[in-house]
Amino acid sequence: MGCREEAQHNEVANAWLCFSTKNSAIVEGKTIKTYIILVTLLIVHLQYRIWSGDGSLEQIEKYNRDIENLKIQIQAKKERNDGLYAELYDLRKGQDAIEERARYELGMIQPNETFFQILE
Repeated sequence: MGCREEAQHNEVANAWLCFSTKNSAIVEGKTIKTYIILVTLLIVHLQYRIWSGDGSLEQIEKYNRDIENLKIQIQAKKERNDGLYAELYDLRKGQDAIEERARYELGMIQPNETFFQILE
């Protein structure tokens, strides 16, 4: 190759190098912009889910309040059940409890007792 041919070859190579560098910069710029847009959309989506979507902080707080209310209801039911078990035990074992219920609920009167009804 002569000097002139070599210069032309270098010009073509330099032009191609310049062209490919510009295009790669454009492609890289578009790629970076695309990645930035995708990451931004992903962050927005995740933030939406955290604040107002399914499984959001508000919904978790509501579930925690519901759990606390249910625990209170369970405790009340346990106390009621304990009272019923005690009453059942008294009914099975003692005559006094049976007599008391018969007097209040059925109006039982024993022999040698006088019944007085007070009207208001």
